Amino acid sequence: MLSISLNKELDTPLYIQVAEYIKELIDDNKIENDKLPSIRQLAKNLEVNNVTIVNAYKQLEQDGYVYSIKGSGTYINRIPNPDDFSYLEEGDMELMVSGILPISQDSINFASVSPTPDVFPIEEFKQSLAQVLDRDGAHAFLYPEITGYEPLRESISRFLLENSHIRVTKEQILITSGGQQALDIISKTLINQGDCILVENPTYSGALSAFESRGAKIIGIPMLENGIDIDSLKTYIRRYHPKFLYIMTNFQSPTTYSYSEEKKNELLSLAYEYGFYIIEDDFLTDLSFNEVIDLPLKSKDKYDNIIFIKSFSKIFMPGVRIGFITLPNKLFKDIIKAKHTTDISSSGFLQRAFDEYLRKGYWKDHIKKVREVYKEKYDFFISELNKLKKYGIEFTPPNGGLSIWIKLPEDIDGLELYKECIEYNLSIVPGKVFYTDNSLYSNYIRLSFGTVSKNEIREGIHILENILSKPKLNKDNKYLPFI
Repeated sequence: MLSISLNKELDTPLYIQVAEYIKELIDDNKIENDKLPSIRQLAKNLEVNNVTIVNAYKQLEQDGYVYSIKGSGTYINRIPNPDDFSYLEEGDMELMVSGILPISQDSINFASVSPTPDVFPIEEFKQSLAQVLDRDGAHAFLYPEITGYEPLRESISRFLLENSHIRVTKEQILITSGGQQALDIISKTLINQGDCILVENPTYSGALSAFESRGAKIIGIPMLENGIDIDSLKTYIRRYHPKFLYIMTNFQSPTTYSYSEEKKNELLSLAYEYGFYIIEDDFLTDLSFNEVIDLPLKSKDKYDNIIFIKSFSKIFMPGVRIGFITLPNKLFKDIIKAKHTTDISSSGFLQRAFDEYLRKGYWKDHIKKVREVYKEKYDFFISELNKLKKYGIEFTPPNGGLSIWIKLPEDIDGLELYKECIEYNLSIVPGKVFYTDNSLYSNYIRLSFGTVSKNEIREGIHILENILSKPKLNKDNKYLPFI
């Protein structure tokens, strides 16, 4: 049993005390079992009511210390030592599928799709924060509505119309703490144990984890260069009658492919004909290097069949954790309840500041600067990657986004290449982690350029060239050592 001391005389709520004690025990590695005591068991031991422990576990889950499995319990979310790669034995994909990749501090980071801090609009956002404090004082720290700070929802409604031709009212918008929380809320709302959902294959591993946590049966549909394979999609729709289809129409993760207008129209027709929702996850449409930006599928939605998710993490500042969902009228109440049980509401202070940031027009200058910075990196990255084509690699330049999807020669395994790169302080992502069946498509990798400098790009590509130019794999499918 956990050794926790509570002081009921303090102003600090008991559930916060419990959560903080457990955090400390986890940080100090003083809990041997991964599974925490049941709510009833710990409440009885601490002589508190069950609600106190429920709220403590929710707080721990929100802070990333634990995760819960319905019908099983609450478990510690143990994060591996970034410098310890011993757990990445062949076939052990669980951590990587969850999005956890070891990246040492001195490595060249081709793995992360995070933006570079160099382009963060620190001064402008600092002004927005100060203006909110001067204007609202202590009121800035009150709980906002569950759906989010009303003026921000109004600003986002206007933002969507101006930038994406999406018409939704402020009442149809729910503010979330980033895109991942949006996926979690939708999973809680729509998925019952055993429900079938369809996804692009490959797809974002964080979405797969969210859907799996609710007991969904996940079917992957092959992703082609102009969008999902429509013929396969039709077959699976008729066979499985899915609850929803999860897609990314522009700069899809991880392939960076974008949908043709023809495929967008076909998707809309299928969703309407067969009565399923489409979850459209949009996190990089704004980062297009084309003069004309392809609009999201939601801009064509006439029947309220598309749940649109957007996160500002990759194009603003990831630590601010601002995202949103557009709500179909039929699901409004259920999604609101799911948001409330997740974290009551997202940070009111940051919502007010981001609203001020949008209203002042800072966003337009920022996104223009971001496109220029990443376009320059992208062009350099592509020019360096072209040097590797003589070793048999293939890729389609996406002209947007923060990554490139690489097909390796058939005799090179992406996971083995990943391990080899680690030895030379280069972090990449093996393609297997993005597939619903990770035994397939082993000769793919994803390379990202968002956080690296030109010198690091040059050095990282040089490392890859050294590896690829060595003799090929031996009969045991392992790379031969350097001589």
